Amino acid sequence: MDLPLLKEGSSLVFDRADPYAVSGYVNQHVGPHGIRLARHGAPAASLSHRKFGTLDLCRISYGGSVRVTSPALETLYHLQVLLKGHCLWRGRGREHHFAPGELLLINPDDPVDLTYSEDCEKFIVKLPESLLDTACTENRWQRPSEGIRFSADRYSLREAGGLLSLLGLICEEAEAEGGPPLAHEHYSRIVAGKLLALLQNNVRRELPNGPAGTFERIAQFIEENLKQDIAPETLAELVRVSPRSLYALFERHAGTTPKHYIRQKKLERIRTCLSDPAVPVRNVTEVALDYGFLHLGRFSESYKSAFGELPSDTLKRRG
Repeated sequence: MDLPLLKEGSSLVFDRADPYAVSGYVNQHVGPHGIRLARHGAPAASLSHRKFGTLDLCRISYGGSVRVTSPALETLYHLQVLLKGHCLWRGRGREHHFAPGELLLINPDDPVDLTYSEDCEKFIVKLPESLLDTACTENRWQRPSEGIRFSADRYSLREAGGLLSLLGLICEEAEAEGGPPLAHEHYSRIVAGKLLALLQNNVRRELPNGPAGTFERIAQFIEENLKQDIAPETLAELVRVSPRSLYALFERHAGTTPKHYIRQKKLERIRTCLSDPAVPVRNVTEVALDYGFLHLGRFSESYKSAFGELPSDTLKRRG
């Protein structure tokens, strides 16, 4: 795969160099590891590297068959995109031959055991644990107490949505001269959030109390503000969900839309007022206007449709 990921000369650090020199640089900037080369041949390694915000971007080829091992990456995640050749991964009693277009996601406590083919070339993104934690906080997702862990080792670019386009954009930004550091950091957080949203992991992407708790907060807010004009946008902002997610919550828990739910709750409150002798009511019009029903004819129709009688009949029956 000929992808636009760190191909410019400005990122080139080593070109046809000693693999052990390249490995030493990787240990310093990308992650702890050791290499073991084949006994024959004279491989020439190449490496491009850019620091970008909290990320490290690296494109590497060892120029020969090499085995890369590490007990663990400690506090780092590695997203590796295979560009050329093949790579044998071993872990958890299993192994897989990665082909171009496949992604490998390595957690901080995962042992690393990779064997590169002679023509293997990879693009690697190094992400610190703190960056993934920040992405959870900013999105109000629940970070597991044991730490964030991706549950699958391999993915295809097709599964990763627009990740490739995002990485290509970041590489262009990284290789451009200058650029505001705050923008670079913003891009870094976008990458972390996209990985958590797209790839299987143990992060719960719900509000702390889950969907049921979220709807309870919305229902309580509505009950406490029935005399106000409550817009769906207000409810979405209250629990920090998108309008689409808000409508999905109402469909799941109430079987209706936010607008219809609010109107029904207003009608129920009015019926209580009209029925309860302890509630001072002068007339139906006053109560209807209190709860935002400005068109009295439509209000009476909605009330009768909901309760089988006109609001004036309810008021008369309470005596």
